Amino acid sequence: MKFNITPTLKSYFAASDPLFDQIMALHGECFRQLEGRLTQRIVLGDKSYFIKQHKGIGWKEVFKNLFQLRLPVTSARNEWEAIQKLQSLDVLTPKVVAYGKRGLNPAYQQSFVLMEELKPIISLEMLCARWQRQPPSFALKFMLIQEVARITRLMHENGINHRDLYICHFLLDTTSSIDIIKKEQLKLYLIDLHRAQSRRLTPKRWIIKDLAGLYFSSKDIGLTQRDWYRFIKAYRQTSLRYSVNSENGFWKKVKERGEQLYRNHTK
Repeated sequence: MKFNITPTLKSYFAASDPLFDQIMALHGECFRQLEGRLTQRIVLGDKSYFIKQHKGIGWKEVFKNLFQLRLPVTSARNEWEAIQKLQSLDVLTPKVVAYGKRGLNPAYQQSFVLMEELKPIISLEMLCARWQRQPPSFALKFMLIQEVARITRLMHENGINHRDLYICHFLLDTTSSIDIIKKEQLKLYLIDLHRAQSRRLTPKRWIIKDLAGLYFSSKDIGLTQRDWYRFIKAYRQTSLRYSVNSENGFWKKVKERGEQLYRNHTK
């Protein structure tokens, strides 16, 4: 069994019962419930948290995912490891205050990850939804493109791929007014890392999948071809001419996959 918890949180639980069982029994506001996984918002003391509890998906679900050529998510370990690595790379993520995993059988492992709630925030999906009607300032749009590219680049350069990299999974801190936010005040968090994979090197096909997810999810927010080029330049950290000329095939695959995702989504 693996178990970590910050000392300040221990006071909210009974000393007589196993902490792992008490945390797995927490109940709050349900945000998502899937096969063997529950995401809830809970309150401990005067602070709010999000907890993802994995209670085992069973062998049937494991084999179903494998037959569909998808890696099954059997525990909170993926999210825990990805968060630790990203934070070491200066990428903002929710702060984990407790993590636990129990059992060896991958189909019936129990696990959880408990994170502080981020607030005040707005997802890029919600923020950018109004850009078609009310275009943002160039400065704000440029800063966000640069930061999304930086986060994505650091992730991929260090062996991590998200598998669900959409703009809804980037949360902007709104402590400062969005309209007058400066670069040094910009805080953009990456969330929902339960399907993330960590390796020594990120395979190209998973890089393309992540980038296509960003392309698809930002297609209707009013970005221009120049914005697309700005992202490429910031992501590659090289001249645009080099990226476009030398990697034309790569970016063509990203765009084609993103367009396919968009068509499937709008059917």
